[in-house]
Amino acid sequence: MMRTAWIAALGWLTVAVGPALAQSPSPEDNREIAAMFEADQAIRNAIDPAKLPDMTVIRRMIAEDAARRTRAEAMLREGSLNTAEDYYRAAFIFQHGSKSADYLLAHSLAMAAVARGKTEANWIAAATLDRYLMQISQPQIYGMQYSRSKEAGPTMDPYDRSLIPDSVRTALGVPVQAERRKKLDAMKASVPKP
Repeated sequence: MMRTAWIAALGWLTVAVGPALAQSPSPEDNREIAAMFEADQAIRNAIDPAKLPDMTVIRRMIAEDAARRTRAEAMLREGSLNTAEDYYRAAFIFQHGSKSADYLLAHSLAMAAVARGKTEANWIAAATLDRYLMQISQPQIYGMQYSRSKEAGPTMDPYDRSLIPDSVRTALGVPVQAERRKKLDAMKASVPKP
């Protein structure tokens, strides 16, 4: 089955189905990563999911994403990211990466945010782990990522639906199986028929 990257590769899906975004920076939060996060989300919010995006916008987004990751990586090395919000925001920046190491780092940053008390970061932790697994040709385990198949349209496959029960999903604050199926059904319904 021929797969092409779809919404997940563009990275804007996290805004469309994710939890409430980061709070306003507190005095302890790094203001630069907060501004980078806002820019990361702003370009994605400007893309209408019901329409094919303008490729000029997509190319600009990809270039800006790469620049944000480069700067965020430097900030991590410098030790200038320290709060739960800093790690949460950086997780989104690396979630919009292009290689497996970006997604694995995003997952670790999300876990650091959770460890520092930001329970809302469980959602991005699940999404980044799924994105990492799919990048290394393994089935996702939470069903947070979508791709498109020419034959089947929108899909979450490959997806190991049996590994994570709804009780664990609920404990983590991530969508249960029925919610994931409902989202996929809505995506399939919105695809224009040939």
